[in-house]
Amino acid sequence: MRPPFPPVSERDIRIVSAQLGRRARDVVGIPARCVCGAPTVVATRPRLSDGTPFPTFYYLTHPVATAAMSFLEAAQVMVECNELLAADADVRAGYEQAHVDYLADRESIEVVAELAGISAGGMPTRVKCLHALAAHALSAGPGANPIGDLALERSTWTPDVCQCPDYGVDVPDPEDPADDDTGGRA
Repeated sequence: MRPPFPPVSERDIRIVSAQLGRRARDVVGIPARCVCGAPTVVATRPRLSDGTPFPTFYYLTHPVATAAMSFLEAAQVMVECNELLAADADVRAGYEQAHVDYLADRESIEVVAELAGISAGGMPTRVKCLHALAAHALSAGPGANPIGDLALERSTWTPDVCQCPDYGVDVPDPEDPADDDTGGRA
């Protein structure tokens, strides 16, 4: 899903925080979800609340998906993708368009001068992070990012089969002052 995004629930923030192992910050949307509904990708504000520019608008958070992308990176799939990018004009054109679209999505939320022309994952000229490219492909949909699509095709993970752990978000955390006795349920 591309911007604008529906409102993010407190339960979504709890799940993302559990996925990251820290409190999620500056989340503006959940553009991709597991078949069970758990967040898979977050959209993060381009300028964090502490003032830091943050170029990675689409951020992969699902632990099984991130592990699958790490496995592909360790297996040198990025080298293969860079070779494909250099050799295939159609892939290169699609990847350049993915870069343009990524920038437009991020700038629809906020324009940050320090991030001008910078997208994620090495776009538009190289492949350096399959996590970011897969996050973009999951968010923008099939065909939007050819390298992200390739990574997802090669992955052992799919958003169509739930592999989510129990995030433990439906039990109130007595240490969290934002928690209430509803356990995040409406």
